[in-house]
Parts: sequence; structure tokens; C-alpha cells
Amino acid sequence: MAAPVRAGERAYQALRADIIEWRLPPGSMLAEVEQSRRLGVSRTPLREALARLTAEGLAAPQGGRGVVVTDISLDHIHELFEVRRALDCQAVALAAERRADGVFESLRAELADAGSLLDGADPSRHRYFDLVHRMDEAIDGAAHNQYLLQAQRNLRTQLVRVRRLATDHPERLLAAASEHALIAKAIEARDAPLAIAATQVHLNNSLEHVLSAEEPVIRREESIHG
Repeated sequence: MAAPVRAGERAYQALRADIIEWRLPPGSMLAEVEQSRRLGVSRTPLREALARLTAEGLAAPQGGRGVVVTDISLDHIHELFEVRRALDCQAVALAAERRADGVFESLRAELADAGSLLDGADPSRHRYFDLVHRMDEAIDGAAHNQYLLQAQRNLRTQLVRVRRLATDHPERLLAAASEHALIAKAIEARDAPLAIAATQVHLNNSLEHVLSAEEPVIRREESIHG
């Protein structure tokens, strides 16, 4: 029988999901009384959850107002991708050197057929994102570096929220699948330089796509909070 989820953990997971999915957009006040009532927990576990979110950079104290969801700016996005380039390129290089046989060839074949997952409705798209998640996990596992893995986990917490700035365009998702397929092919071939180059192309395209979708979101936030 599974152990019951602690109230602090439950509050943390709920608030984290709301922030990442933009149900609580940047600038949202995380008032203790309101959130305690909404989540059905007392204020002590809620404070524990808010402390964890603050440590992750998803929330921050703001003067005497309490805790608010942190903003995302152009500078913030560029800085995230600067770090992401360094970490992802190192990860794929190590994965190409240390990977087990066959894992990335299987992923490459699935990614090459990703168009079939993007033709359908939301359930199919969820399977596409699951495939990309499995690609990330395979790279993490093959790189076999716990310090790199921890740094990647911290960064991805922020990146998931940033990706929500861009609408899920099927054309971009299909292009991203092809880019991931080339990365998988290079890793399977133990070709670290190609894996790094393919990763750089993918990240440049991803950054351009996110930035192209950011301006309307900023205008919406200004209209809400201005």
C-alpha cells in the first residue's frame, strides 16, 4: 500500500503545476489564506511548499506583499538558453561516448515517425511530448554524470515554463522531432561532434520560436497587472 502524500508535498506539486502551465502567470500573488483554502491544506505545509518554489526560482518574496510567481523576461530567456547550450552539448557528447547499443536507434525511429503523433488531437500530442521526455531521459542516463543530471533538472524546471510562452505549432513540433532524430542518430553512431552540432541547431531554432511568441504574452501581462 502506497504511503499517503504529505500535505506539503501535495501543495507543492499543485502550485508547481499551476505555475508551469501558466494557470498562475508571472506576478500572481500566492496569498497564504487563499491558497490554503484552495488546496485544502493548513498554512504550515503551504509555507513549506512556497519555500520550495522560491528555492527553485518559480516564486519570490516581494516586499511586504508576500510571495509572488516570478517574472520571465527576454534577458531571463536568453540566460536560460546560454546555460542550456552548455549543459545539453556536454550531455550529448558524453552520451555519444558512453551510450548502450540500440537505445538511440530505437528512439531515432520513433522520432522519425513523430508526424503520426502530431496529426491527431491532444492525446496524440501528449504521446509526442512523452517521446521527447524519453529522449531526454535516455541522454541523461547515457551521460552517466550525476552532477550534470542535477543541473539539468534544475534548468528544466524553468524551461518547461518558458516553453509555454509559445503556442504548440505542429510545424515547429515536427521540425523539432527531426532535429531530435538527428541528435539520436549521432549519439548512436558515437559521433560527438555531430551530436553537439545538431543540438546547437535545435536549441537555436527553439529559442527563435519561443522569442517569436513572447511579445503577445508580455502585452497580456501588462494589461492584467498594469
